[in-house]
Amino acid sequence: MTIRSYKGVTPALGHGVYVDESAVLIGDIELSTDVSIWPLVAARGDVNIIRIGARTNIQDGTVLHVSRPSHKNAKGSPLIIGEDVTVGHKCMLHGCKLGNRILVGMGAIVMDDAVVEDDVIIGAGSLVPPGKTLVTGYLYVGSPVKQARPLNEAELAFLSISAQNYVVLKNEYQADV
Repeated sequence: MTIRSYKGVTPALGHGVYVDESAVLIGDIELSTDVSIWPLVAARGDVNIIRIGARTNIQDGTVLHVSRPSHKNAKGSPLIIGEDVTVGHKCMLHGCKLGNRILVGMGAIVMDDAVVEDDVIIGAGSLVPPGKTLVTGYLYVGSPVKQARPLNEAELAFLSISAQNYVVLKNEYQADV
C-alpha cells in the first residue's frame, strides 16, 4: 500500500484496517476500526479532510477526494463517510457526506456538498448532483438521481450485512498475509 504524507499530515489507520497494496492514501485521512480499502482506490486528503467510519468498505477503483476552502465555500467540502457503508466498485465520492448503513452502487458519482442520510441505497451508475440531499430509507436511481421507492425490510437489513461481509473478507485477506 502507498500511504503518503501531505504537508506533514499522514493518513491515520484505526484498529483492524485493511488497505490493499495497490491503493493510494494521501494526506489528512482517518480510517476507523475495521475499514477496508480495496485494490486501486485513490484517496487524496490534500486540500481538505477525509473521514471514514467503522466497518465501511471502499471497493476497487473508487476515487475519494475533497474541495478546498474558497471565498464561496469557507470550509470547502470535506469527505465524511459514516459507519457500515458499502461503496461499490469504481465510484467517485467528492466532497460529500454519507451517513450510516448506505450502499453506493457500482460506478455511482456523489458530488460536492451532497448529503446522503442513513439507510439509503444509491443504484449503480447513478449521479448525485452537488448539494442534493437523499433522505433516509429510500432507493435512489438515475442520472441525476431520483427517489425510486422506500427500502423494504430485507434491503434495510442487508445494509449492515453487506458491511459485515466485508469485515469478514478483509479479515481473511489479513490472515492470508
